[in-house]
Amino acid sequence: MYLIFDTETTGLPKRWNAPVTDVDNWPRCVQLAWQLHDEMGNLLEQHDYLIKPEGYDIPYDAEQIHGISTLLAEKEGIPLTEALELFNAALGKTRFVVGQNVGFDINITGAEYHRAGVETTLLNLPVLDTCTEDTALLCQIPGGRGGKFKLPTLTELHEHLFQEPFSEAHNAAADVEATSRCFFELIRRKSFTAQELQAEPDYFSRFIEANPDKIELLGLKHRNLKEASAALQSEEEVTEPEISREEIKANLESLEDVPFVHLHNHSQFSVLQSTIKIKDLVAITAKQKMPAVALTDHANMMGAFHFVKEVKAHNAGIKTRKEKAEEAGEEFDEQPILPILGCEFFVCEDHLNKNQKDYGFQMVFLAKNKNGYHNLAKMASLAYTDGFYYVPRIDRKIVEQFKDDLIVLTGNLYGEIASKILNTGEKQAEEALLWWQSMFGDDLYVELMRHEQEDENRANPVLLSMARKMGIKVVATNNTYYCKKEDAEAHDILLCVKDGEKQATPIGRGRGYRYGLPNQEYYFKSSEEMKALFKDIPEAILNVQEVVSKIEPFDLAREVLLPQFEIPQEFRVEEDETDDGKRGENAYLRHISYEGARERYDEITPEIEERIDFELKTIENSGYPGYFLIVEDFIREARNMGVSVGPGRGSAAGSVVAYCLKITNIDPLKYNLLFERFLNPDRVSMPDIDIDFDDEGRGKVMDYVIQKYGANQVAQIITYGTMAAKSSIRDTARVLDLPLPDADRIA
Repeated sequence: MYLIFDTETTGLPKRWNAPVTDVDNWPRCVQLAWQLHDEMGNLLEQHDYLIKPEGYDIPYDAEQIHGISTLLAEKEGIPLTEALELFNAALGKTRFVVGQNVGFDINITGAEYHRAGVETTLLNLPVLDTCTEDTALLCQIPGGRGGKFKLPTLTELHEHLFQEPFSEAHNAAADVEATSRCFFELIRRKSFTAQELQAEPDYFSRFIEANPDKIELLGLKHRNLKEASAALQSEEEVTEPEISREEIKANLESLEDVPFVHLHNHSQFSVLQSTIKIKDLVAITAKQKMPAVALTDHANMMGAFHFVKEVKAHNAGIKTRKEKAEEAGEEFDEQPILPILGCEFFVCEDHLNKNQKDYGFQMVFLAKNKNGYHNLAKMASLAYTDGFYYVPRIDRKIVEQFKDDLIVLTGNLYGEIASKILNTGEKQAEEALLWWQSMFGDDLYVELMRHEQEDENRANPVLLSMARKMGIKVVATNNTYYCKKEDAEAHDILLCVKDGEKQATPIGRGRGYRYGLPNQEYYFKSSEEMKALFKDIPEAILNVQEVVSKIEPFDLAREVLLPQFEIPQEFRVEEDETDDGKRGENAYLRHISYEGARERYDEITPEIEERIDFELKTIENSGYPGYFLIVEDFIREARNMGVSVGPGRGSAAGSVVAYCLKITNIDPLKYNLLFERFLNPDRVSMPDIDIDFDDEGRGKVMDYVIQKYGANQVAQIITYGTMAAKSSIRDTARVLDLPLPDADRIA
């Protein structure tokens, strides 16, 4: 006999290879359906049960898939233990367990047996699956791993076998009926072997004799569970009393003079995910007359310096513009902008675990002061150096280590709290919120967003209720990815460029769909728009000012910090240790420069001596003799290790000192090269020496520098590539599916 079964659940597991004893990993079963057939395919019994939730809720996202709400399951479900006993009785009559991708259903049900402490034979019975490499080869749908055909879904297998669609997927009872039909058709076509079926040699001939034509559906009636849940929801839903017009008017009046600030904004440093340039973010903030603005790019702080610099430039120009306005007799209402540095981190379970794909939850962190900024930078570095697996990630241990002087917002629908409300359960969401509250106290704020989405409408009341219950303040935000609403189309094209998709592909999840924002509400909204959106929760607007009031302004520009270069004892000067002077470094640089000059030149003429002295004096005035000593040291070591070093390029080739130190191999005096292009005595700045190493030796030099000066004194600088006009046009044309000749003509 064959027992064909299917389940519907509260979601998906984190780890697909976890044992059934790991009950925290496996979601709950909310529907269990099965059919028992004899060896000729005749139906012997059929059952379909909803499971009454005990100690958990059915998450919104899971309900959207199978239609089973918590209300429906509570009203019509049976106790879990009863369902398991009934299923055990059926298992006692069968030789095989059958299903579509049935390993998942076995694990789900096995975990429920383990939770309930009920013995079962489920895990010991032979398994027959309709979702295998064999059925993949049968359907031949491209897109599988390693160039193979993809494993077919139940709908795809059904359509291949019977040339007719199957639209009742994600109702366990309907799925069981379709799976039964596919399974017995596969037997009829001898897609299973006699060995797999543990059958006698004449089994197939007897089965085909009993089923000469294509297997038909049994014709069972299946309820539309989504409609049943919706009907029950409308019956039992207790709607909150709508806020009166008078209250709305009073709320808006109370917010009239309250400035709004956007705390959740992405720039182009969220690469290929935002169209907002740093200067545009500052400009639109000024245009909207907002007193502050936050930058919260995805997992990186690369835009931080540009952001602060742009805000400083804007603030510096206010005085000049004000004077001009007063001279012209014009009104002037510009105000300085406070830059708020933040980051939206991916917080996963274990950032060091590279064995399973775990993007984590998106949580927003804001720096209260410079120490907070340093903590953000440290977390961002760890996310890339240690935690990168598909995305740069951190975990709770890192959050706990670097939490000082940080404010946390709970994020969008991919934040831990909202995501668990929609995908796991309110109990788990509340436990997570308690952890964040224990870490950040009054510096934790629950983020409320209103982008006119159904999932937000479901999550927000729960978020608000939890926040009020736990004494956590809420803030209103908009998840900003573009400046103006009309930029939504360009932003969608950018997302398609990132993922290599056509814009005509519908937005959604799964095969045949692409990623995209659900609507055009992710723009930099005005204060009036945000106040209108949250007119029923005025505290969400008021609390934004509390967040801003916690931010201390700070500057990121500072003097260049070089590692300490150890000079020989005979060149050291005691005064340098007390006043941070460079006397010893300058003396040692002079010494090795003239030593090198004696090797480079047959005779040190007055002209050469004058040039060397002039350069050394300029270097002394710049305050960076240590830079030349460091560069000379690792270039000398590179040559000792057999690493090929370039002869020198750029303005450094104009320095005789660099030539004498063998940093470059080009004599500036011979070719009349100007030192002033490298270091100008009238405009002192940090020298910049470009050095080329061979590809293989480059790593050796980096290892040497890290070993000598310490990993915290050495950094690699990122180079961002920008989208050039022609390539942008071609990328856009591809996304819009325009012919290549047209794209080339436009470009």
